[in-house]
Amino acid sequence: MKNLITQGLAQKLIRLEDNNKYIVYLHQNKRRNFENPEEKVQAEAFLTLVIDYKYPPERVRQFVSVQMGSETKEADIIVYDDALCLQPLIVVECKKQEVTELEFQRAADQCFSYAVAEGAKYVWTTSGLKDAYYQVPSDKPKARMTVPDIPQFGIKKLAIYKYAYGGGTTPDGQKLQALALVSQDELTARFKQAHQALWGGGELNPSEAFDELDKLIFCKIWDERKPRRQGASYDFQVFAHDTDEQTNADLLLRMQALYEEGRKKDPEVFKETIRLRANKVRSVVGYLQDINLSDTDLDSKGRAFETFMGSFFRGDFGQYFTPRPIVKFIVDVLPITHDSRVLDTSCGSGGFLLHALDKVRFEADSFYPDEIAAPALGHKEGATHFRHWHDFAEKNLFGIEINEQIARTAKMNMIIHDDGHTNVVAADGLLPPDVLVAKTGNPHFKASSFDFIITNPPFGSSVRQAEQAYFHQYRLSNKSADWLNPKSKAASRPAQDTEILFIEQCHTYLREGGYLAVVIPDGILTNSSLQYVRDQIESLYRIIAVVSMPQTAFAATGAGVKSSVLFLRKHSAVQTKAIEDLRQALQDSIKTQHQLERKLAKLEAEKKDVLKKQTGFLGTELGRKAALELGTLSTIQSEKTLTLEDTQVYAAWKKEISDQFSEQADAIKFAASEEYDAALRHRIDDYDIFMAIANDIGYDATGRETKINELTEIGNALQKFITLIEQRI
Repeated sequence: MKNLITQGLAQKLIRLEDNNKYIVYLHQNKRRNFENPEEKVQAEAFLTLVIDYKYPPERVRQFVSVQMGSETKEADIIVYDDALCLQPLIVVECKKQEVTELEFQRAADQCFSYAVAEGAKYVWTTSGLKDAYYQVPSDKPKARMTVPDIPQFGIKKLAIYKYAYGGGTTPDGQKLQALALVSQDELTARFKQAHQALWGGGELNPSEAFDELDKLIFCKIWDERKPRRQGASYDFQVFAHDTDEQTNADLLLRMQALYEEGRKKDPEVFKETIRLRANKVRSVVGYLQDINLSDTDLDSKGRAFETFMGSFFRGDFGQYFTPRPIVKFIVDVLPITHDSRVLDTSCGSGGFLLHALDKVRFEADSFYPDEIAAPALGHKEGATHFRHWHDFAEKNLFGIEINEQIARTAKMNMIIHDDGHTNVVAADGLLPPDVLVAKTGNPHFKASSFDFIITNPPFGSSVRQAEQAYFHQYRLSNKSADWLNPKSKAASRPAQDTEILFIEQCHTYLREGGYLAVVIPDGILTNSSLQYVRDQIESLYRIIAVVSMPQTAFAATGAGVKSSVLFLRKHSAVQTKAIEDLRQALQDSIKTQHQLERKLAKLEAEKKDVLKKQTGFLGTELGRKAALELGTLSTIQSEKTLTLEDTQVYAAWKKEISDQFSEQADAIKFAASEEYDAALRHRIDDYDIFMAIANDIGYDATGRETKINELTEIGNALQKFITLIEQRI
């Protein structure tokens, strides 16, 4: 659009006035409101006819009155076949980009009726995002026929297709079009409009429509990647046939063939066939056939797809989206390279994986700067540059997602980013690695094999021991015996929070010295009842950093839990055993030194002895009150169903005695615990931990961008801190 406007200004076809508020079509001296979205499409159509299709501006008239019976209508543009503008050739109808599919079809019908009334031969309806072309048969003027394009100036015979690799010209002189690059905003709009075209009218629900659109985007990308000669036609486009039924049927067959070709290469992306009727396929193809997804700027098309996904999934699936600033912060600070094996155990839509891929792609830029502008086959960079990042994506980048639809979306997200071979599997990320391998058929999810795990596990849900066979395999799903309580025994918990189990599962997948960066609820760091989790973390990992996120960090995705990002480095098995042995030895030593079991047993015996002395109790003032409560002492002695123990007074007295002894026992345990903590701090290796609080991370509670992102400065400092750690180890 900007390019056409620039050319139109240079060729003095248009003029912009009042800070671009108005556009003047100079040939007809017509001044229009350029802030009107429909007028922008009108200007683009006019300039396309003159600049690209080479029609003399004198033959292109805008806002032309058309007599429709007793009514006078206005056609947006009419192109004439003669210099006197007496023989209409093309009638053009322009609609704004956000027009619905139904409104677009009504506009096409209206435009066709204008063409019939004026005696024109061709019809072009455009929204700027989508085009529809028809020919008016001379023998049956009311029976419109689909054509792939309108003729350029001087062309009498159209080709049956419009788009070819690298463009070209037919033997009859018709210019074929190369695929065009588009902006992020336009691509987002095309995705949204195509999605709306599928579910509008209620034939599909939005979720089903999203899946079907994914399949057709997959076909589009696969078609662009197929090798073809200069001037050869693309398959992902409308080919003209004698009737619309033939045109649609042919298009559906070609899409199904593309889809099956792609599925053979990567069968895990989609398991179902295309489930759309032919006319729906044509609706989507109309939005995507003219754009070049492969060569569109990587960041632009990635953001477009993520923005489109976000607008659709945020509601019920908000938990599958970690905000981009947090993802970028985590990936940027970690020393991930093309040799690293990277895993996300709950990958959602693939945000962490994509940023890891981008990091390695930037690494390739620095390794092979001369190849960035030296294309490899089907790619914008040189072959070595391409293999550098693509091998990483294909062999070293892994994701697990329990929701099959979201897992498929993550896979498509990777394909949009120029890679279709990422190891994203639909499975429960808490399954043991060997079970996951057997379930998915992917042998690369091996325990102790990953260098980095970057993840944001689901909060607020739990796994119950009665529901999952793997539950008992987790140490954090079991209660250890309380070393301060001689009667305590190990037992299985009835349930455990998923985020806690994921911390242990990540340890299983990491190699020794590997890094885990995980988003966790702050309760894991602060709740006294979760001290056992913190103890386990200290045994399994070196704590590298804790970075606190603002309360609003996940508000836009529907989660209000205060959270932090925890950076951990896996201890060696020797280190973990040494820490656990030290803990056990200290506990045993302190228990012996304090004669813990003997003192607690003595207190328990004393308590029982006091409670047995009911006779002494009856001689007290409380005892007399208890007797009065029951009636008489003889009643107490004679009634088997009504005894002293039934009185509220006695219950209160018994609780008071028990509390007194419990306080004494707690004091003994507290002293032992304090001594243990002090001894552990003295004996265990001391090291620095990076701590930071981020109050503003680039967006507010609604997801709107702010001008400040403290994660940038924190990330730079943390990156240096991790570098120092690696140098010292």
